[in-house]
Amino acid sequence: MDNNLKSAIVTGGASGIGKATAMMLAERGYHVWAGDIQITDATQSDFAERDIQFRHCDVRNEQHVIGLISSAATATGRIDLLVNNAGVGMVKAITDVASDEWDLCLDTNLKAAFLTCKYTIPYMAPDGGSIVNIASNAGLLPRAHDPVYSISKAALIALTKSLALCHSVDKIRVNCVCPGPVGDTGMINADIAAATDPAAFRESLINASPLARASQRMISPREVATTVVYLASEDSQMITGTAVAIDGGKSLGVPPDVPAEQ
Repeated sequence: MDNNLKSAIVTGGASGIGKATAMMLAERGYHVWAGDIQITDATQSDFAERDIQFRHCDVRNEQHVIGLISSAATATGRIDLLVNNAGVGMVKAITDVASDEWDLCLDTNLKAAFLTCKYTIPYMAPDGGSIVNIASNAGLLPRAHDPVYSISKAALIALTKSLALCHSVDKIRVNCVCPGPVGDTGMINADIAAATDPAAFRESLINASPLARASQRMISPREVATTVVYLASEDSQMITGTAVAIDGGKSLGVPPDVPAEQ
């Protein structure tokens, strides 16, 4: 057991934001455990090079969650950082959502964070630690096309703020980041691939965020990971209960018109 080694758990850690976060944490000296329901050979190789431990974990399964957390805690005797990144999207009108679809979305995006926090916090207290939840700009500004997803992320932001208050006495900081459309993630790539016109759909995602539109690109997983790492660092010791929007200004309101070409 190495008591000097900082340990981190990242759920949904095998791709997209989760992978970028796991890799960045490993680069900064964390011993990282990544949990996910699947992993590619390429990611396995990337993780092996950085000594990132992978464990199969369906975050809706309580025993899977306990196994992931126990593995990390056994190696160092504590957990310094928990990143709740695993999530699913759902684009459906509420009248079209079946009960099992509601359960899938809420269990993955919200109940999973409850489970990981429940079993991780005892390994943090009383020495402190950091929890960072990956919410969404949909939790800041609900959207008409995905009400169940918006509900799940708004509730995750509320959970973040509540736990930040509850566990301040333990010196545990709890924050969340709220991305807009992030390129090169499983969720966004699947949505683009399923679109009738993938190129037009991708352009619509970019145009929905004023800074993304101005830069003609989506947010990158590494940009989100950078904020996660900051919120876990000693530089943010007095930051807790925050919801940081990384959405290119999407949640600010109606964007300005694009100037006409001269």
